[in-house]
Amino acid sequence: MGLNKNRRIGRNAILLLLSEDSAEQLAKLEQSNWKGCIGKVGSMEAHKVVAAIETAAKKNGIIQPNVYRESHALYHAIIEALHGVTRGQVQLGSVLRTVGLSFAVLRGNPYDSEQEGDWIAVSLYGTIGAPVKGSEHETIGLGINHI
Repeated sequence: MGLNKNRRIGRNAILLLLSEDSAEQLAKLEQSNWKGCIGKVGSMEAHKVVAAIETAAKKNGIIQPNVYRESHALYHAIIEALHGVTRGQVQLGSVLRTVGLSFAVLRGNPYDSEQEGDWIAVSLYGTIGAPVKGSEHETIGLGINHI
């Protein structure tokens, strides 16, 4: 019933995001019946980051757009990841910050028991800072939620 150490969804989402060959990494995960995607987004507005990740997850079949609980779970994973990126205050343009992020979304069951169901993880990595080239630093965030 416990969490399977080889199927840690957060760890796998971060590895997918930071992988030199994300297509190969994603293919390995898909062999274990996991679904995932990667993408990029840059903005001074948090809602645009959320929209880009939601759109990618829907287009790649990670969540079913007409099933509310799946969209809701994804939303909470995105917000949790953004908390990490923004150090707890999900504000960007209103406080003169901008982000340039790569993201990974991963869905699967990290438990030994199939009855535990699917979980979703969102990992973000990139830069955050003032909207002036060279005034940014690295940042990373991870959000995990059950579906």
